[in-house]
Amino acid sequence: MGADYLAVARFRKPHGLKGEALVLPITGDPEQVFTVGRRLMPLDEACEPVGDELEIERARPFHRKWLLAFRGIDERTPLEAWPHWLLGVPADELAPPADDEMYMHEIPGAQVVQEGRVLGIAKEVLGDAGREYLVFEADGKEHLVPFRAPIVVKLDRPGRTIDVNLPPGLLEI
Repeated sequence: MGADYLAVARFRKPHGLKGEALVLPITGDPEQVFTVGRRLMPLDEACEPVGDELEIERARPFHRKWLLAFRGIDERTPLEAWPHWLLGVPADELAPPADDEMYMHEIPGAQVVQEGRVLGIAKEVLGDAGREYLVFEADGKEHLVPFRAPIVVKLDRPGRTIDVNLPPGLLEI
């Protein structure tokens, strides 16, 4: 993870003919982040800059995603060449997460715990908003569980733990 930028969205595809971009928010507060005038930096998977800053000209929620229009882009064609970039903001422009929240880049390596017992180590979170899955390794096997309540009970940022309540038998699958 680059130290300067935090990913807040993933570009999905162009939308319509007037240069709007459909993005998947990966921030818990999209209403505060996707504001007119905010500058977003295209990032690679390591959160390193890969292009020029983009200034939000219009923003609106669209189902579970957001539609963003950027100053200077008024047609679909430039967006068609974009890969599935991450879009980020400088880390110092965002409020840090609370102790019971984690940045996405803090999840890999966190201990997955149930009732005080370490089950394994988190690898990543996969999926889209509302359909995210925690991938963790336990006893040499990879497990995929919904990344939401009631499975995920608590995130402990200072302790780097993810408390879970797994259904009986899940680790045996």
